[in-house]
Amino acid sequence: MGFPLWLAAGLVIRGWALAHDARGEDGTVAIGQALADYQATGAEMWAPYFLGLLADAHGRADQAAIGLSLLADALDGVERTGVRWIEAELHRFRGELRLALPESDQSEAEACFCRALAVASEQQAKLWELRAATSLARLWRDQRRRNEAHDLLAPIYGWFTEGFDTADLKDARALLGELR
Repeated sequence: MGFPLWLAAGLVIRGWALAHDARGEDGTVAIGQALADYQATGAEMWAPYFLGLLADAHGRADQAAIGLSLLADALDGVERTGVRWIEAELHRFRGELRLALPESDQSEAEACFCRALAVASEQQAKLWELRAATSLARLWRDQRRRNEAHDLLAPIYGWFTEGFDTADLKDARALLGELR
């Protein structure tokens, strides 16, 4: 079959979609196989992103510790390759997985979300900044720090002038509604 790199990349995304459709175990298996196929091509550029998606899928399958190990590899890949476009999202995933551990680590999760925010801001990556702010605002809401959560998320949400039907903006808008 031609184009093995693109096929593997597409299958990673398919696996991630399975994980998001409440089929975490199926998603982790599919992503793992597709990631191996991707790496067999010798490509590295998207490996940190794909490892992040696999980590997220493991979190959705109640395997946060495995996801955290994968994120360590993904962040090592970011450092090794210098391909940093996904770095903020990887830190956000780490925060989410810290919260998903049986012994939730809120202070470490907060540090991860703050790191994600800082990286996204430095890169002017507005979507990653919105996601990190939403995750941190949700944590602060749960800690009864509602005003701080609102003051963080509202201006970032306000940057957007279109795309209000996307999942990320819907999620942020709903959270802002809870924080009022």
